[in-house]
Amino acid sequence: MNRNISTLGSILLLLLLAAWIGHAWQTSLVRADDNAPRTDNAPQAGVLHSVYFALKDQSEEARKRLVDACKKYLSDHPGAKSFSAGVRAADLDRSVNDTDFDVALYLQFETKAAYDKYQTAEKHLKFIEENRDNWKNVRVFDAYVAP
Repeated sequence: MNRNISTLGSILLLLLLAAWIGHAWQTSLVRADDNAPRTDNAPQAGVLHSVYFALKDQSEEARKRLVDACKKYLSDHPGAKSFSAGVRAADLDRSVNDTDFDVALYLQFETKAAYDKYQTAEKHLKFIEENRDNWKNVRVFDAYVAP
């Protein structure tokens, strides 16, 4: 009889432990979902659009021309929450810094739909047409970000 009670107690303890672990795991998933956009809801998330231009002519004047063109053509698009453009901070040269660019462009869009419209917008296409001849390399980093 004592052995049956001991076995029953062990089984009950294991079931309680399994239930607690399952609850803790589900709770952690809910918390993760609350804090970060997931792939399945990405169209509702904002889009962070970061572009890094390496120029053929790396003169100060050429860098300024590209920053000015970014401001002229890319700063005022519908659905854009923020815009920034500037030259690489040459004095920030830690070992982890990527220094293989001359001008950086940053746009954050409220939605993927706004980002999609930007890609084919006349002003965006005009910017590319007028400036691409001086681009040695262009790197684009797009990410879904929490609204």
